[in-house]
Amino acid sequence: MNSLRCLYLALAVILAAPVWAQTADGSWDECTTITVGKKASSDGSVRTSHTDDSHRSRTDISVVPAQRHAKGETVTMTRRTWSKRNPMPSYQDDSIGVIPQVPYTYKYFNTAYPCLNEHQLAIGESTIGGRATLKSDSGLIECQNLCALLMQRCRTAREAIRTADTLTRKYGWRDAGECLTIADPNEVWHLEIYGPGKGNRGALWVAQRVPDDHIAVNANASTIKEINPADTDYFLCSENIYSLALDSGWWKEGEPFQFCYVYAPESRTMIACRRREWRVFDLLAPSLKLDPNMENYPFSVKPDHPVSMADMMRVFKDYYEGTEYDLRKNITVAGKDGKVEISPLANPFMGVDELKLHKVNGGWHQYGERCIAVRFTVYGTIIQCRDWLPDEIGGLLWFALDNVASSVYVPIYAGVSDLPAVYKTDGRQTGFSRDAAWWAFNRVGTLAMQRWGDMHQDIDAVWNAFEKELLGNQSSVEQEALQLYNVKNPKKTADYLTKYTENCCLRAVEAAWKLGDDIWTHYDELW
Repeated sequence: MNSLRCLYLALAVILAAPVWAQTADGSWDECTTITVGKKASSDGSVRTSHTDDSHRSRTDISVVPAQRHAKGETVTMTRRTWSKRNPMPSYQDDSIGVIPQVPYTYKYFNTAYPCLNEHQLAIGESTIGGRATLKSDSGLIECQNLCALLMQRCRTAREAIRTADTLTRKYGWRDAGECLTIADPNEVWHLEIYGPGKGNRGALWVAQRVPDDHIAVNANASTIKEINPADTDYFLCSENIYSLALDSGWWKEGEPFQFCYVYAPESRTMIACRRREWRVFDLLAPSLKLDPNMENYPFSVKPDHPVSMADMMRVFKDYYEGTEYDLRKNITVAGKDGKVEISPLANPFMGVDELKLHKVNGGWHQYGERCIAVRFTVYGTIIQCRDWLPDEIGGLLWFALDNVASSVYVPIYAGVSDLPAVYKTDGRQTGFSRDAAWWAFNRVGTLAMQRWGDMHQDIDAVWNAFEKELLGNQSSVEQEALQLYNVKNPKKTADYLTKYTENCCLRAVEAAWKLGDDIWTHYDELW
């Protein structure tokens, strides 16, 4: 059998293998979100972010325009269920009820978790589980529904938190515990929200603001500890935050109240969560010398230096290289000079079978490691919110498809009117197709796992230069857009930003297809 046929078979096994990573409550999405206050960023922007690390989320992104709605219109609420109808297993949305529509809804980017609207309201997400008995199926609102509703109805982070409270009190939260990292051009908050208990309708939630000169992270675990509801500059919470804990026997009056230990104690035990928290802080604030084995880290920390966009992209590409937590560290060979080194065939994104084969303590369980970058990322976002620019230009979504470590972030401005068709196409519904951008990047990532030690250098050479160019272009592009905006020409501004965004996106897809071809060709005889 020739080498290419062997590779086809290997890829088929990898793509078909149902390797799931499970959070404490049994839900499936595993995400990382990093937030940056305006005084902690290199440019004064407020930032939130998200990696949708899922085996079933849709891969597309589209622009949902602002709309007026007639009196009596409703919005359908859905629940996500597991479906095998598409060429690839994925979520499907089943209707469970409706809620009243508002007269006017804002334009927003519709990703699996809607992430940015026309007023620079931005959201990241991370599933945090929580006590199983908190989950209630009596409500109507799941996480992705809530993100969309906030995008459609809100302008600021505080308004979004209050709206989430109003909606979930009335219609009920029916999802597992979630952390939404909600930003606007002035501030960023972490909203942790849970169900009100089986059979009940409503929600339990707390929100903490990240100080302007700090960064914070959520990696599938509750991180909010002591709270002060009287200090509304930094804390907001539901009315039942103490009573539910008291009635459930999880807390007694007079005892210290730490939110994460009251409502999500298991999440603090999971190495897969805690190690990512440590790694983000250690990369951006190494002077703190935080212990990688601590159970608790600060909710937020001051970075050693103002955090640039390049810094954030680097963090999201991280897989613990150079640390003792690199999953490849014991998969070694003798190098050219005779010294023992990590095998080029070892990769940091091993599946369950590979981890077992190499006796590596990785994966999603209490004692396993899990990197920031993972092979089952569907897409990643880093969002800049900037108060000195018009919303159309100030809101900037940097968007990467598939494993961020083998992908590239492209800029998508809030003012665009449309996106390329290949980005609007869900690769899980099409199956392998050049009509879906996700497959171009997924192919690169899947190929690279076969010989990561060598291939990632070729990938980095292409994408590092590409990202450097895009970051370098940002100032001149925005100056041009601002000139058009200042002469009160909104259509030309939108057309300019749309054309630039489209060019960046299509160039990235074309480069990804070529990169996959080049890797396939160059390494064919080495399999």
